[in-house]
Amino acid sequence: MKISFKYISYFLLLILGLNMTLTSCTNDLDVKPTDDDEFLSDDFFKDPTSYKQVLAKLYAGLYVGGNDGDGQADISGLGGDFSSYLRLLFVTQEFPTDEAIIAWSDDGLPAINGQKWSPSNQFLYGVFSRAFYEISVANEFLRQTTDEKLTERGVDAAKKAEVERFRAEVRFLRAFSYYNLMDLFGNVPITTEKDPVGFFYPEQKTRAEVFAYVESELKDIDKTLAPSGSNEYGRVDKTAAKFLLAQIYLNSKVYTGTERYTEAATVCNDIITGSAYTFADVPYRYLFSANNDRNGAQKEVIFPVVSDGNAIRAVGGGMSFIIHAAIGGSLPGASLGMNGGWSGTRARPEFVRLFPDVTATSDHRGTFYTDGQTLDIADFGVFTNGYAVTKFTNINSDGTAAQREDVPDTDFPMFRLSDVYLMYAEATLRGASTGNIATALGYVNKIRARASAGIITTTDLTLDFLLDERARELFWECHRRTDLIRFGKFTGSSKIWQWKGGVKNGSGTDLFRDLMPIPSRAIQANPTLKQNPGY
Repeated sequence: MKISFKYISYFLLLILGLNMTLTSCTNDLDVKPTDDDEFLSDDFFKDPTSYKQVLAKLYAGLYVGGNDGDGQADISGLGGDFSSYLRLLFVTQEFPTDEAIIAWSDDGLPAINGQKWSPSNQFLYGVFSRAFYEISVANEFLRQTTDEKLTERGVDAAKKAEVERFRAEVRFLRAFSYYNLMDLFGNVPITTEKDPVGFFYPEQKTRAEVFAYVESELKDIDKTLAPSGSNEYGRVDKTAAKFLLAQIYLNSKVYTGTERYTEAATVCNDIITGSAYTFADVPYRYLFSANNDRNGAQKEVIFPVVSDGNAIRAVGGGMSFIIHAAIGGSLPGASLGMNGGWSGTRARPEFVRLFPDVTATSDHRGTFYTDGQTLDIADFGVFTNGYAVTKFTNINSDGTAAQREDVPDTDFPMFRLSDVYLMYAEATLRGASTGNIATALGYVNKIRARASAGIITTTDLTLDFLLDERARELFWECHRRTDLIRFGKFTGSSKIWQWKGGVKNGSGTDLFRDLMPIPSRAIQANPTLKQNPGY
């Protein structure tokens, strides 16, 4: 049963009206409502139901860009559709890579297609702002739920225990945003509930310092988060925190200069052998169907971003964007359960070639639509240049219709167990002392067997193979940019794909583009911020 976020429209204070100017990106929020009511956040939290409402707002903030779905945008100057967290992660993690390209000419998108962005790019400002918005809401929740505050309001012991778990989840969501900021932008400010409310210039921290903060938060909340698999669907538990911990350890060399592969393998093994999540022995397509919260796929999804056609009205953000934008040409919207397409996103040919034969479906993960589409992308502004992708669908796995055709029911699998298998294998190959090659091979072959992709041997299991296998298994799940950087193949000339560098046949790009620039609007608001090298 999906957790309902129907009540997100009630948030007309706290974050509310925060009308999110650049202050959200540079300092904590001066929390005041913008309507005519006399509410302050202290008054709001006197209602015992408020705690879960704010928690729901934070979860919903991963999907929608404002209250009432795309309406009442959280961030000033950015529409609710453009400022959807999931949509922005997709834009920044997929479009600069060999996995995807978008046809649209919106200011900033062609630059992201070709790794030619500047500090004024609106989509980079969007993801920077969205992440700090979530952090600011989390900080205010934590300020308002201290034991002292709860006691003052006469909250009983049972409610205090419930709120304590909410606090752990909020700290996870805050850590998740800091992870994304660290990954995309490197050196960023850190604000917590201990910082003052109101205008101030928070100190910019090094990437290594942000890493240490995220690591310490994830470790500390382990004692309070719900046991593995015991929380409401759509909410995180101990395993989600361990997943994010494994992820930062795997990327530690990039973030801090120090390898942490042994820790990555250890945490992955703990998840695989000691959590409630199991490999979903269902067809691969079930993982991305409209009923993926109940068709067996949910067994391996550790952290879903929930979509619901009736409860979450996000017409332009989240999964609505991911599925609608992938439909165009002769591909009927109805074939993916949608009411039409936006003729935007396709696969680049280099990614398609990772599959041996896309027409024979020898690997079930090769979900390409080729009728009327060319493999070659002569003009990235033409949707029929490049194969369309049908991985995500708003149709139930048994073929029945979802609730609506304009907003999908399909949940986005932000973390899943298959990724843990692949992280374990990679950490092992990179020298983790707690890793075992035979075990790693077994995990990879388990993934491949589900896809009918063929079994490999130890000789086949190389780092280059794993990079390709991560693409085949996890494509369009917002991992590719991070993966390519970890393998040293995102910028530079070691890996070239069409339209990399902004030219048809691809070209090398500057290595400094492994980091996105701090948005110029953020620096204008906080002149103490230092721009990343090269920009």
